[in-house]
Amino acid sequence: MFATPAYAQAAGGSGGAAFAQFIPLILIFAIMYFLMIRPQQKRAKQHREMVAALKKGDQVVTQGGLIGKVASARDDELEVEIAQGVRVRVVRSTIAQVITATTPVAANN
Repeated sequence: MFATPAYAQAAGGSGGAAFAQFIPLILIFAIMYFLMIRPQQKRAKQHREMVAALKKGDQVVTQGGLIGKVASARDDELEVEIAQGVRVRVVRSTIAQVITATTPVAANN
C-alpha cells in the first residue's frame, strides 16, 4: 500500500531528464524563428515602409500586375493612372513594388 523509500527517491530524480526532452523542441523553434519568422517580419516591415512612402508621380506595380503612375494618394488608397486618361483606385497594401520613385528637386540657390 505505501511506497517504499527507494521508489520515492527514484521518482524525484526525473526532473532533469524531462528538461532534456524539451531541448530539441526549443532548438527547432529557435531555428525556425531565425530562418523563417524573422526574415518574413523584416520583409513585411520594408513593404509597410515602402507603401507609406508612396506619393504622386511614383511608378508602381500592383500585385495584379498593373503598371502605372500614382496620380493621387489618400489615406488607404491610391489613384493610379495605367494609361492616358485611365485611372483606377487601388488599396495601398496591394502595391507590390515601386519601379521609379520621384525624388525631390534640390532648391537652386
